[in-house]
Amino acid sequence: MITLNNGVQMPALGLGVFQSKPEETTDAVVTALECGYRLIDTAAAYFNEHEVGEGIRRAEVPRSEIFVETKLWITNYGYDSALRAFDVSLRKLSIEQLDLWLLHQPLASDFEKTIQAYKAAERLLAEGRVRAIGVSNLTPARLDELIARTGVIPAVNQIQVHPYYSQPALRAANTSHGIVTQSWSPIGGAYTYGNAEKNPLQDPVITAVAAKYGKTAAQVILRWHLDHGFAPIPKSIKPHRIAENFDVFDFVLTPTEIAAIDALDTGVRGGPDPESLTLENYGFAIPD
Repeated sequence: MITLNNGVQMPALGLGVFQSKPEETTDAVVTALECGYRLIDTAAAYFNEHEVGEGIRRAEVPRSEIFVETKLWITNYGYDSALRAFDVSLRKLSIEQLDLWLLHQPLASDFEKTIQAYKAAERLLAEGRVRAIGVSNLTPARLDELIARTGVIPAVNQIQVHPYYSQPALRAANTSHGIVTQSWSPIGGAYTYGNAEKNPLQDPVITAVAAKYGKTAAQVILRWHLDHGFAPIPKSIKPHRIAENFDVFDFVLTPTEIAAIDALDTGVRGGPDPESLTLENYGFAIPD
């Protein structure tokens, strides 16, 4: 467990459902909860909140033991529209209280709407409808601006972190504010670097550590996250992979091994720069 800056306890490792098809999501959530996971991460823009809620209902795990987090998409930024979108997400999830609500991206082209959406989140936090609030993909400068203009420091900044793109400067900014770094795309998978694909799962540094501990490369990478104090949310729909990704609590990496994996960072992002997102190029509607 990780203690957030408002005292709420959050599981250190969870299941992500980005790009999980709706028809595959429910079974993945049930499998994860039955394997021992207690955190499920989704988003309005993933179009599978309903299926996440169905998985939570089907699993034989009390709701009080499950940490549920979802995210607000940029289309619904602004104060009133954010409040309405929150209600839509809760209805889809079929829960009465959310554990963590994040702003999914900075809307750099109209950051005022980002600020107003976060103020709506602050209201929901004060009302007890959500236990913690945070952001995703905010740069250090955007974090500073948001903190200066609002009243609650985000509990979490969910960002892209894996051995080939570890964002040390952004992680340090999170730490300086007491914000937990939650890692999306934590394993890396097929990672485009220049004109080639590099896969951390095949990196000789990581596979050597895996051989030493009798673990898979994915398990070593997830352990690297945990040993750093990050909160990874690996995605899978395959039962054996879901179980494998959770079997990482019986070993720890040495400082030398952690440093060797740190050194793999390329400094090159995979995917679009969050600062490039606008309502014109990413402002798709989220159906009720």
